Amino acid sequence: MTKAIKFVALGIEHRHIFGMAQNLLDAGAEFAGWWTEGEPDVVEGFVKRFPNVPRAASKEALLADGTIDLVVIADIPSKRADLAIAAMEAGKDVMSDKPGCTTFEQLDRLRQTVAKTKRIWTVDFSERFEVPSVTKAAELVAQGAIGRVIQTVGLGPHRLNRQIRPKWFFEREAYGGIITDIASHQIDQFMFFTGSTEVEIVAATVANYANPDDPGLQDFGEVVLRGDKGHGYIRVDWYTPDALPTWGDGRLTILGTEGYIELRKYVDVGNTEGTDRLILVNGDRCEYIDASGAGLPYFARICDDIRNRTETAMTQEHVFKVCDLSLQAQAKAEGVSK
Repeated sequence: MTKAIKFVALGIEHRHIFGMAQNLLDAGAEFAGWWTEGEPDVVEGFVKRFPNVPRAASKEALLADGTIDLVVIADIPSKRADLAIAAMEAGKDVMSDKPGCTTFEQLDRLRQTVAKTKRIWTVDFSERFEVPSVTKAAELVAQGAIGRVIQTVGLGPHRLNRQIRPKWFFEREAYGGIITDIASHQIDQFMFFTGSTEVEIVAATVANYANPDDPGLQDFGEVVLRGDKGHGYIRVDWYTPDALPTWGDGRLTILGTEGYIELRKYVDVGNTEGTDRLILVNGDRCEYIDASGAGLPYFARICDDIRNRTETAMTQEHVFKVCDLSLQAQAKAEGVSK
């Protein structure tokens, strides 16, 4: 019988922890405990969702537990790297919410720690790993349904939900900037679908157009990428209107030499209800596919990788490259040299 991966959570500051923990449980992992500093607003809902998971008195107690395989982190973004490094130095593998780091200095230390400890440091890019339609798109691309992928267009609009946001959400140094934070999703998808490994940030922009009373908030960002195997355009924002029935109309268009795929991940305004709508157009097919049942293989794969020391969920170098490009684009947008 396969041993269940035993995990704990450090830092309950973002609701992304709900999906990370639940998907690991669905993959057969065991949730053994959690710790966070203080009483963030997220904690109340977290305890209701996972009432039988004990809270530890300290993070050190969890890190000292030799039975723990994986540490899941959803702390304030600027604090995630240090927690990850402490976990790896304690012999644990790590799954971080995105962004996994907010500075080049943090990324350098993460690289050094992975090299030294041989632990896995993975980032749950949830707009790929928690979206079944992306799973289906990956299958179609692998089958050659649209030929060679040459471009992705990734749109990541989000609802501000000001009334539930903590103070750190509006502090640039805490969340890392809108490109580092949100657009890391789209950079990950660009690299994955085009297969690019060498990538140039051609242009990048950040701005605050709608929230002048919050100078630390960037509410708009865009990035143009040129890779060795394709091109990419990204737009992210905090402008989702209240009438939309979900937090954002996230979309991904994948252009190939023989067709294209469009994903309407969370909503399809004016059309069918539900999520994960996939449009496929090529030489033989022009159809609308309900991809909501395509599955989320990342979580089972990372559990297998922890057991077998493999890289089936995502390579370590891919994680590092996505984080590096996100930081590069953020710096370029802000006019800062590395």
